[in-house]
Amino acid sequence: MKYMTVSEAARRWGVSERLVQRYCAQGRIDGAERFSRTWRIPEGTVKPGDPRSASIDPQPVPKRRTPSTCANLMPLMNAPFKPGHARSYADSLEAGERRDVALAELAYFTGDARRAAELARKNLSSPDLEIKLSCCLIFSYASLALGEIDEARAVLEHAMKSLVASKEQGQDGSLSATAAFITRTACVLLHLPDPEGLPSARETLPLLPSGLRMFSCYVEAHRLYLDGQYETSLGLTLGAFAMMDEVYPIPAIYLHLIAVMDLMALRRVEDAKRHLLAAWDLARPDDFIEPLGEHHGLLGGMLEAVIKPSWPDDFRRIIEITYRFSAGWRRIHNPDTGDEVADNLTTTEFAAAMLAARGWTNQEIAEHLGVSPNTVKSFISIVLRKLGVKRRQDLAAHLLR
Repeated sequence: MKYMTVSEAARRWGVSERLVQRYCAQGRIDGAERFSRTWRIPEGTVKPGDPRSASIDPQPVPKRRTPSTCANLMPLMNAPFKPGHARSYADSLEAGERRDVALAELAYFTGDARRAAELARKNLSSPDLEIKLSCCLIFSYASLALGEIDEARAVLEHAMKSLVASKEQGQDGSLSATAAFITRTACVLLHLPDPEGLPSARETLPLLPSGLRMFSCYVEAHRLYLDGQYETSLGLTLGAFAMMDEVYPIPAIYLHLIAVMDLMALRRVEDAKRHLLAAWDLARPDDFIEPLGEHHGLLGGMLEAVIKPSWPDDFRRIIEITYRFSAGWRRIHNPDTGDEVADNLTTTEFAAAMLAARGWTNQEIAEHLGVSPNTVKSFISIVLRKLGVKRRQDLAAHLLR
């Protein structure tokens, strides 16, 4: 049998190499075989259909379902508090597991991974599914930042098993939506495929309250971004903002950041800057710097261009979070997907390389980052040497897209 490489398949299908690799890892390409650290694909294979297409094909309109309150599921994320009042909102909750979850969220989003893990650990075995799964998500992501990868894996697997158990026990739709929300969030943010049997967003979104529905829109937009569907991702993001009945600061921060990612991919830099500043205006009053650290590698140098000049101390803290989080992220993502996302670049080298991989010239990168073209040339030379590649076109295989 004749085979084609991942790059050949990507060129023929008009998609990114990373998306082809994801198709292979998800088992969506018949006959695809693991070959060294990449894949080989049977010659003549047709691009797999998008499993989400069923959600947009004409179908009978489902009966309207009333959202559950989800009172114990990520309560801080789901709260429309005034920016700057996250702490007072969490402290106002009645003492107990729900307040513990809100305080764990607060610790995580403000970059205190150790405190977040301590608070979440207390309720990993709670009989309340919403409490338990909220703590699973917080604890696993805090563990990534702390370099405790085995614990992060174990708790993520615990969340997956809870999803299966909720289905087998015939629990109601809102609890299934709870498990699906946590599981899909964990998988998308780690750039991993959804587990088999996960309910679709079409099924679960109507069952979530407004704040969590907004965050779920971010998760779906992030998946579209990873598949290279930047315009569709941006449309979903802007639609979510249009539907937002109140300002939910945490989901809104994440939605603004996905908009930045899409707009940078589309080379709409000024629009991207406006969304980044909007995210920063929401994040800064409560010191919610964790989301910016999580997304640094996908923001196309926007933190260097916008945050660093005016808020250098905050920028340094964000970069510290970036190094901690991304190191743990890669230790799960790279082995599980077969990708080789670079782990030996500085954040500025990564930003310059990502823009170069998207076709930006040294002059354009220099103007964006506020450095000289010679400095950018030096960055790219160092990156090529570190990654062991010779051409700018080869950078994409080692970078987030």
